[in-house]
Amino acid sequence: MARPVDPRLWRHARSARRYLIVSVALSLVITAAIVVGALALARIAAGVITDPGRRTLAAWTAELVVLVVAIAARVVATWWQSRLAHRAGARVVSELETSVLAAGAALPPRESDSRRTELAVVVGDGLGGLRAYLTGYLPALLLAALVPPIVLAVIAAHDLTAAIIILVTLPLIPIFMILIGLMTQGRADAALTATTRLSDQMLDLFAGMPTLRALGRESGAADDDAPTMRHRVRELGEALRVRTMATLRMAFLSSMVLEMLATLCVALVAVSIGMRLVFGHMGLHAGLLGLILAPEVYLPLRAVGERFHAAQDGMAAAERAFAVLDPKDSDTRADRRCPAAESSARRSLPASSGPIELCDVGVRSRDGYAPAELSAVIRPGEVTVLTGPNGSGKSTALQVVLGLTAPEHGRVLVAGHPVGDLAPDDWWARIAWLPQRPVLLPGTLRENLELFGARSDARDIDRACAATGFDAVLAELPDGWDTVVGSGGLGLSLGQRQRLALVRVLAADRTVLLLDEPTAHLDDHSEATVLAALAERARCGATVVVVAHRPTVLAIADHLVEVQAERRAVNDADVASDPVAVAPAASLSTTARPVSAYARVGSGRGPSDADRHGPGEGGQS
Repeated sequence: MARPVDPRLWRHARSARRYLIVSVALSLVITAAIVVGALALARIAAGVITDPGRRTLAAWTAELVVLVVAIAARVVATWWQSRLAHRAGARVVSELETSVLAAGAALPPRESDSRRTELAVVVGDGLGGLRAYLTGYLPALLLAALVPPIVLAVIAAHDLTAAIIILVTLPLIPIFMILIGLMTQGRADAALTATTRLSDQMLDLFAGMPTLRALGRESGAADDDAPTMRHRVRELGEALRVRTMATLRMAFLSSMVLEMLATLCVALVAVSIGMRLVFGHMGLHAGLLGLILAPEVYLPLRAVGERFHAAQDGMAAAERAFAVLDPKDSDTRADRRCPAAESSARRSLPASSGPIELCDVGVRSRDGYAPAELSAVIRPGEVTVLTGPNGSGKSTALQVVLGLTAPEHGRVLVAGHPVGDLAPDDWWARIAWLPQRPVLLPGTLRENLELFGARSDARDIDRACAATGFDAVLAELPDGWDTVVGSGGLGLSLGQRQRLALVRVLAADRTVLLLDEPTAHLDDHSEATVLAALAERARCGATVVVVAHRPTVLAIADHLVEVQAERRAVNDADVASDPVAVAPAASLSTTARPVSAYARVGSGRGPSDADRHGPGEGGQS
């Protein structure tokens, strides 16, 4: 949040708007209570000293009542403001977290995967720092805008000299605040970036725990003196501790500087008033009023400086959140949002969706297009296999068909209608998708199976389990379908997760099956049965699209599509104009070819290297 009161916060968090209005009203009450209380206290003190005949409580009853009411009003307003701030802080953080999660879910898969840790840190803990912004920094900022000019006007009406001294010294506090801000500029954002990086490394370490334990590297010293997990975790924790202590040290030092500066400014006013009282150049009432109100002028500015660092972490996290919520106002490109998430209801598909046509589809990548100029007709009743070198955009092509990624050029037609014009819920209800990393949610196997609408008591489940070999996995689990797994399928091996995901796809009553490397982590026997099941689904009229490299998968294809990418060297001019992607310089045709050009069905032999890459490419990817 580059500005003290960022309008994006009030736009995305409605509860913050009500809190801001109420907080301004309470700040006015506090300011009035300060002035009225100071006037009453100065009048009482000056009268008691200068008028011996009025040194009784009865003589000052009215002033004492006003003083007590002013103090009570200030205490109640301050307490109420703090109470509302804590409630508003909880609501604002909750609203922003919900909005960021929704916006993150609407990002295209590639960007969502690259920003996964950042979103987790911002939503998980980063936005919690906004509570300090709303409970401390914002109230202090409002008081700093209201109290100094009003109180200074009251002082000027009684003692112009003291008002001039305050007017001259008051800008010193904002000046030092700016200097401190320049010195600490970017520290909060750097701390959040470091925390994100450390969290990413920690997650990678814990995800690799089984491998580390198998290698004996989870604890103790390795034979080759390589760092173990224990050492790495200790290093990460120490790095976080050092960075946190550096941030706290800077906050304490800046608060000390502002406190000392405010004390010296008040001392100048007090010395001036004392000297003039000694020489009889001013009245006691005006002098006491100046002494009482002078600290109140500096206090709000000093509080802003002290609480600024406490709110920095939350402000930096909010900046990251706004980068997701408002991509047009940040470096995030607006066209990277998931196109299917931008409309909840569009054109409905007919009962029979018909063929899927890819017309010169190109998706921009980091150094070109992947895929590039992809054209193919995917027909129901056939097994269509997408093949090509790694990084050519095969998985991205499936995302384009799903409507999760918008192509840079070209289009995808379903029954003659562009995918972008279809109602997402209607289109996705016809698709069963198996990504490279199957999504398994925390819960039972039965709940994960029903994610695509399959029922664990249906006959199709038994056939799918037999085809994938998951029936043997269920036989080893004492709770069967009621077995509970953790996030990402924790508790199952990679092969078991792949089998469960395949069961979920094969048993789903969907007419379009999109599978990305479906036989990964499977043995030869399971692979053969899975491929036979996919071929059977195609013969029953389903549209089956498979991304694969293995010859055994290519051998079952009725239609094979070779996917290629366009690459070019990235120069400084390209990076300056578009850091995300650069325009292609050369054209490599990407076409669909009949399967006979690559493999003989039933021969047991996959395509040769020359055939796989096509004529004229020399077998180079």
